[in-house]
Amino acid sequence: MIRKLLKSIREYKTPSILSIIFIVCEVFMECALPFVTAKLVDQMNNTNSAEITKLSIILVVMAIASLVFGGLAGMFCAKASAGFAKNLRKDMYENITKFSFANIDKFQASSLVTRMTTDVTNVQNAYMMVIRTAIRSPLMLIFSAIMSFIICPELAWIFTILIPFLAIALILIMIFAMKIFRRIFKEYDALNDSIKENIDGIRVVKSFVREEHEIKKFDKAAGKLKTDFTRAERIIALNGPVMQLSVNALMLSLLVVGSILIVKNSAYLGLNEDGNKVYFFNSVTVGQFQSLTTYGFQALMALMMFSMVIVMIVMAIESAKRIVEVLDEKSSLVNPENPVMEIKDGSIKFDNVSFKYSLSAEMYSLRDINIEIKSGMTVGVLGSTGSSKTTFVNLISRLYDVTEGAVYVGGIDVRKYDLVTLRDNVSVVLQKNLLFKGTIKDNLRWGKEDATDEEIKHACKLACADEFIESFTEKYDTEITQGGTNVSGGQKQRLCIARALLKNPKILILDDSTSAVDTKTDSIIRKGFKEFIPETTKIIIAQRIASIQESDLIIIMDNGRIEASGTHNELLKNNKIYQEIYYSQNRVSGGEANAKN
Repeated sequence: MIRKLLKSIREYKTPSILSIIFIVCEVFMECALPFVTAKLVDQMNNTNSAEITKLSIILVVMAIASLVFGGLAGMFCAKASAGFAKNLRKDMYENITKFSFANIDKFQASSLVTRMTTDVTNVQNAYMMVIRTAIRSPLMLIFSAIMSFIICPELAWIFTILIPFLAIALILIMIFAMKIFRRIFKEYDALNDSIKENIDGIRVVKSFVREEHEIKKFDKAAGKLKTDFTRAERIIALNGPVMQLSVNALMLSLLVVGSILIVKNSAYLGLNEDGNKVYFFNSVTVGQFQSLTTYGFQALMALMMFSMVIVMIVMAIESAKRIVEVLDEKSSLVNPENPVMEIKDGSIKFDNVSFKYSLSAEMYSLRDINIEIKSGMTVGVLGSTGSSKTTFVNLISRLYDVTEGAVYVGGIDVRKYDLVTLRDNVSVVLQKNLLFKGTIKDNLRWGKEDATDEEIKHACKLACADEFIESFTEKYDTEITQGGTNVSGGQKQRLCIARALLKNPKILILDDSTSAVDTKTDSIIRKGFKEFIPETTKIIIAQRIASIQESDLIIIMDNGRIEASGTHNELLKNNKIYQEIYYSQNRVSGGEANAKN
């Protein structure tokens, strides 16, 4: 997992290494400062002003150097962590764009949003802590302890008692807090899911006056998140009192023991045989005592900061696992080793095809599908809601792979084609029409990036979109808002059809994509298809028989099977489902129809 994440550092390795180098230099300076300060304080009793001046200059230079090293470390650390997060989001996004529909079904949109925002931020903060605080804190603790024993071993033993006590307390706090933090990420997903669902269905919510229900649902998700966060923060807040207790205990111990040693140190007994002064207990000076208190405070603070780093890292581990799940997810649809790069024609064949969305599912969405469509034919697909019409056409462009059997396009199994080649030759206008933010031209060029203005206008004419585009002030340069909310449903459908036509596909699939268009415009669009793209195989899923009755072949689907197929006249004569739909839409009862016959 760690290796997978570290691949996203890439060009930010140098700032990361420089940050660590400057942190080591900063810690060295900070630990050397109290040592020099001790010498300076001890020299205050002497009349050697030159030595005092020298030590003062050294102290100032070291303080400035520590400040510079700390600033450089912070700058490089910020650059490295922000760059790491940028690369991580980019790598996740690139992999998500490769997902098949089956992969997308595995992850909820709300979960992917959380993973690319909150989870990446957690990992970014942890990385920043690792290359800065996680390096600084242990070094500060080790250097402070070493310097304490060098200055005064008689007092340094106090650290060996207090530091383990603080370490055990912080570890217990961390363990209890982490149990709660692990739950929080799933609650983030639930919160985002509630928001997304409300925004996506805002029209339905307002139509049924269900705002209060949605508010309560959001409050429930937000309340649960708040409760767990409060519990975790209360536990982490114990760091402060524990730290304060340790600092006060350290200071008290140092003051009591140190004072005794300093007083004893001042008990002058006389001169020895060599002429040196002899004290009752030769131990510690005032300057050394002052530096020891500084080292003690540094050691305890370093330990507390390290505990916070561990908390952040453990939180980030949970986030990292969720990120790696996205990075490790491989598309269930991959190119074969030697893919076919050219499609001969738009012929389609379903050979004993069965399909289910999950291998563990008990029910098949499609079962025993056998149908052959010649290139250039216009095929209508009709059936009740839930009869798997969309699933049927999704297999043609290989948005999903069949569970059993095979789908052939141009006489070759779709699994043998290069995916880009296949989808460039199979244009699909999906049931849910979507336009992106940008001009009309920008949206249409999704179909063909280098399309000329003439090609765009021709496609719009075929889709009957030119008439309303020309009425706009900016015409084809009119701005479309995100989701196409500033155009009507029918206009949106016609723009999506024009976008698909720009690809000049061998197969064109319209998945109920003229439902918001009036019957006259629908008829004109179908007539244009027949005249201008006769060689393109056209598959039209529709709810209105009027939209498909002139098709060369009509397929009736029911419960994931092909109930019947044939022309309009054949089905009207022989198929009950088709008869019922036709008579209901034309307001003709079965008795009247029989009387006419």
